[in-house]
Amino acid sequence: MDWRGLWKIAVCFVILTLIAPHVTWAQSVASGTVEGVVTDPTGAVLSNATVVIRNALTGYQQQTTTDDSGTFRFSNLPFNNYRLEVTFVGFSPSQQDINVRTSVPINMKVMLSVSGLSQAVTVEATGEILEEVPFAHSTIDISTLDKLPTFSPASGLSDAIVLSSPGVVADSNGFFHPLGDHAQTSFSIDGQPIGDQQSKAFSTQIPVNAIQSMELVSGTPNAEFGDKTSLVVSATTRSGLGLRKPQGSLLTQYGSFGTVSQEATLALGNGRTGYFTALNGTRSGRFLDTPEFQPIHDIGNGSSIFNRFDFNPSSRDALHLNLFFARNWFQSPNTYDQPDQDQRQKVVTFNIAPGYQRTLSPRALLTINPFIRRDRLNFYPSPNTFNDTPATLSQDRTLTNYGVRADLAYVSTRHNVKIGLQAMNTRLHEFSALALPIQHSIRRAHLVSNWDCSP
Repeated sequence: MDWRGLWKIAVCFVILTLIAPHVTWAQSVASGTVEGVVTDPTGAVLSNATVVIRNALTGYQQQTTTDDSGTFRFSNLPFNNYRLEVTFVGFSPSQQDINVRTSVPINMKVMLSVSGLSQAVTVEATGEILEEVPFAHSTIDISTLDKLPTFSPASGLSDAIVLSSPGVVADSNGFFHPLGDHAQTSFSIDGQPIGDQQSKAFSTQIPVNAIQSMELVSGTPNAEFGDKTSLVVSATTRSGLGLRKPQGSLLTQYGSFGTVSQEATLALGNGRTGYFTALNGTRSGRFLDTPEFQPIHDIGNGSSIFNRFDFNPSSRDALHLNLFFARNWFQSPNTYDQPDQDQRQKVVTFNIAPGYQRTLSPRALLTINPFIRRDRLNFYPSPNTFNDTPATLSQDRTLTNYGVRADLAYVSTRHNVKIGLQAMNTRLHEFSALALPIQHSIRRAHLVSNWDCSP
């Protein structure tokens, strides 16, 4: 099946979802969902009760209030441990620990007791929540990502991974090495597998301000990650699903080497629909890591736009769509003996990843994620090829990945079972041209002809 067939499947998902009956909320794709009802001791529902879910380790937190039927809902939860806190005036607060490790919605029933009717002494530990996960990993939330510094323009995700995961060593131009391996990293963005090298010089990466949470698995990952397993980056993007009012941000920065960057985000939605977009742009006089201490011919710029759409047409169906487009255009740095060389490079990336979920039962969930991603790299020689040393070259390269990922998740008490398949196709096309400038060839021939070969 080619990419046209996959795109037709994605369009069918959209059409089927739009014509489905509009009933109630549904689950969120490729992340966790916690929902429930708050009642009093008699079983009567409590509206306008405050419900907070948080993770003390990562700083992640969501807050909502129950509706007229006493129900609450949290969508797009990164897989992790959480504490659920419910408060209502005149009732004793309730706290419960929840382990969200599946995309199957978790249903909770919270009963609040009337305050003052009983007296009890409760002893609780004040330490952090203990994570029971059988693999080495690090989890960071948007509250931590916002505080991490960015060292290299247009590769903020690489900087965040290096600073937050042990055993990862930074390399030049946005590369990094997990546990001593070269670029053996698998990315999972909202369930979409990406095994290509993520670097501003070859394949542009998703911006940091589009990510809600990341789990960095550095040892013995789950069986669903079977590509490059030295490091697995499982990221959940931000969503407008469940928002009560629009949210947005705008940031402009200026730094050394004439570096200017702009970042803007906008999120809006309600219980059934959500929209999030992130716009990023940067320009720097030291776009790549130059071979000289003083940058020579190293100006570059990059821009990207990320959009996520969520739509829950019924209580059993959910659809989302990730759209990503990015472009990097930069000069190739020169050394001191290349004063007139003017080689440049352009990298363009687009990514389309729809996702669909169907709740088969309160314990079973079907997920289907088709996707297509394409990177195109163009390397341009100097307008005057005689200025290129030691050779002049050009390149046109495209890398296209498309496929589908599907799984069936089942939950029974403390056991989670997931069965799935992943079908991918990679198309690589390369065209390169290499030539020696004539003047250098003549000079080399002249030196050879005057070489003294006498004994």
